[in-house]
This record gives sequence, structure tokens and C-alpha cells, in this order.
Amino acid sequence: MKNFIKFVSISLFSLLISFSLANASSGIFKVSHDLGFGKDTNLDPITKGRLFQVIEKTMNRLVRNDLNGVPSPSLATSWSANADASEWTFNLRKGVKFHDGSDFDAEDVKFSIMRVGANKSPAAKGISMIESVDIIDSHTVKMNLNTSFADLALNLTDYRLRMLPSGSEDTIGQTGVGTGPFIVDKFDAEGTTILKANADYWEGAPGVAEIHIIAISDSQARVQALLSGQIDMLRYIDYKQKPIFEGNSKFKHHVISTGNWRGMVMRTDLEPFKDARVRKAVRMAVDRQALADLVTGGAASVTCDHPVMKTDQYRADLSCPQDIEGAKKLLADAGYPDGIEFTVYPSSLEPTWTPIAEVVQQQVAAAGIKVNIQVVPSDGYWNDIWLKKPVAMTRWNQRPADQALNEIYHSSAKWNESLYKNSAFDSLLDMARKELDFEKRKSMYQAAQKVLWDESGTLIPYTVSKLIVTTARVNNLDEVENWSVRWHKVTVN
Repeated sequence: MKNFIKFVSISLFSLLISFSLANASSGIFKVSHDLGFGKDTNLDPITKGRLFQVIEKTMNRLVRNDLNGVPSPSLATSWSANADASEWTFNLRKGVKFHDGSDFDAEDVKFSIMRVGANKSPAAKGISMIESVDIIDSHTVKMNLNTSFADLALNLTDYRLRMLPSGSEDTIGQTGVGTGPFIVDKFDAEGTTILKANADYWEGAPGVAEIHIIAISDSQARVQALLSGQIDMLRYIDYKQKPIFEGNSKFKHHVISTGNWRGMVMRTDLEPFKDARVRKAVRMAVDRQALADLVTGGAASVTCDHPVMKTDQYRADLSCPQDIEGAKKLLADAGYPDGIEFTVYPSSLEPTWTPIAEVVQQQVAAAGIKVNIQVVPSDGYWNDIWLKKPVAMTRWNQRPADQALNEIYHSSAKWNESLYKNSAFDSLLDMARKELDFEKRKSMYQAAQKVLWDESGTLIPYTVSKLIVTTARVNNLDEVENWSVRWHKVTVN
């Protein structure tokens, strides 16, 4: 009966919901997305082309970060592990319904979790230890791991691990059916996607009746759209653009410290970057603080090329000052006494990419490294440039240490953007996951970060302090990182 209900037309259900909204929700909240996945854009949270500006508002996770970044209940109300943390039991929230009217239960959890690995999703590495999911009863599941893993709840906060209706494999990319505060009314990746408020949302009816998500590929065009009132929020405002909005009563500002990073990635399978000494020379030749000051106005925290956020419990305390002479020596030792030359490909998809490339170009020249910059179109960047060119620009949202290290640098990771492969590094990560003693586990993750400083193909000069700007009519937007925002609380005047 459950599967039959799930195939009932969502449009009829959405129509019924809309009749109950008159007194609960009002106004239209307008945001944008950058169309970075081009023709591959879809609403399946585990695909490369997922449109997270929609997914975060339409789908829930089992576990989410609380407003301080700590794992907290969402569709799972509680969880516990056995003695060696190889089995985890999750108790599920009762009375929750999907947008198609069907009940959320254990069957959906099993489906949502197991399809991640079966579909070889980029998200699979973070939960690769989950071997199977047993249904204990309608609202209890047991996750059986192939190893001990003390941080499972933390990894389940991954922004892509949304709960979907079982059996929705072939339709979810277009329907976006979830349990979240908003329902997909119209999906148009290249135009305007319209979300309607879910009056029956388990945390309470949303404050706005509709959210319009508008495709605007160019970063400058997005700023102009905010200034003109076409959209109500931009998540990423270049700090050089901050004066445009300062002192203007038409706008509100939110500064959020994050683990998000922007950087440059070198393919370690291609010359001259096959040699770890060359990669480190490029990274050593960068003055990170000066770069951060020039690009962000100081609204950033310097990092030494590892992707672990400053507040993470496993963060390694490393030092990485600019060392021009050291970089020259490494290049000479690698067989490049006269230096190297390469081209990097930024785009306006990310407003800081070109400034980062320009500063790097200037800073590394003293070490005999010539950087050419070729600006490319934003449309389809992730498909045509990233993972394709020898050197490209990159950006990532913050992740827990284990997830970031495994997802981006493990030899088997689907999104190993530099194609970095090191069996000893892989072993460190594998052992850390099995280690139940916190201090020992911490030392392993920190050792892995030291390896990346010595060998990585990714320049990560800083993590971002994000400037969010909204129009003055927007209220109740949580001043927290992306995945902790409670979207149902937002209202507009």
C-alpha cells in the first residue's frame, strides 16, 4: 500500500496543501543559483548535478548540525552504538509525511542510505563503512558497519544525505520529493524554480508562502539582481563589494565564519605535478595571509592546504609561511632549475577565483613559476574544466575532517580532484576510522593533514568568513553555516 501511495501525483497533493496556506505563510522569498552544473542540474541529492539551493529546503537528513555545529536530531530523534561502534541504532521521528502524502518510515531510511553506495555517488566515501541497514520496526533502523567507526552520526550530517521516499529512484531528480518545509511546484534549472510552503511540515508551517530560485550564472549579475530587488539574498558577497551595501538601510549583513575554502588544484597524474616536490614548491611560494587580505579584505583564516576547518576537533596546527628560496630548491631538486610554467582556468562562477589566480601569479613568480590565467565561461565549469585541466580553480563547502579527507584525497574517492594517490595516507584514514580512543584517532587525522602539506596537489590558502547580504524585508535568517539554517523560520515583509 505504501508504494502505491508514493506514486500518487504530487501535483494534486501540492494543490491541496496550497489551500491550507492562506493564514500560515505569506510572501515570496527570492534567491539565486549559479547554474554551475549546466545540463546535469537535478534534484537528486546524491548526484554530481544536485541543486542544493532547492534540496536544502525540500529534504531533511537523519542528523543535522545544531546551530553550534554539533550533530543533533532531525528525522532521527536519537541514536546509540554497540560496544565497538560497529552497529548503530537510530530511532526515527513519527508522524512525518513526504510531500506526496506517504509516511516517512524505516523503509525510506534503508532506501536512502543504501542507494548512495549503489549509485557510486560522490557522497559514498563518507558513509562507505555502512554495509547494510536492518529494519527493526517501522521507526527503528540498525546500521551495520564493516568496521568500528566512532563518528557515524557526524558523517550523517553530510548535506547530501537526505531522506527520500523508497522507490523514487527514477523520479527524484525531477520531483524533489522530501519531508522538508517546502515542496517543489515547478522545476526549471535554467529559469525559475518555484517552491511552495509545506503547511504540514513537522517543525511548523513555513513563514513564506513561496521561494523562487532563479538561475543567474554570472556573479556580477547576481549582485545586480540583489541591488535591483530581483532576488532577496546572496550567500557569497565579495568583500570588495561590501561598501555597495554598507550603510544602506535596504539591506542586512550577516558575517559567518566557515570551513568553506577556495583554491587551486593541480593534477598529480600529469607533468610537472607528478613530482610532489613541484606541487609543494608552488604552494610554498604563496604568501597566504597577504593573499587572504588582498582577496577577502582579511575576512578569512589562513590554512596550510588541508581541508579541515579551524573549529574541527581534529584540526592540525601547522605553519606554512611563504618560502621562496625553499620553493626554488624543491624545483631544482625535481629537475626544474629554471622553473615551470602552467595555465590556470578561473571563471566568474566564483567571484574570488580570478583574484586568487592573479595574486598567486604575482607571488610565485619570484620562485621561477610562471602562471598564465585563462578566464573561461561559468556555464558548465564543473563538467568542462574541473577535473579536466592540469590546473583548475576549486571550491568546497565545509565538511567534518573524516569526510573531507576521505572524500577529496583518499585514492578511491570519486571526487579526488587532484588524483592524489598515497597508500600510506589511505591507511592513516582507514585506521583512524577504526580507532575508538579519541586522542589516538585525533593524532591519526592530524598526521594525515601533515602528509597533505608535504604532498598535496591542492592549494588551500584560506577558509572563508562568509558575507551574506539580504534585502531588509527578510527576517529570521539564522546566522549560521549553510546546512544549519532553519528555512521554515524565514519571513519577508
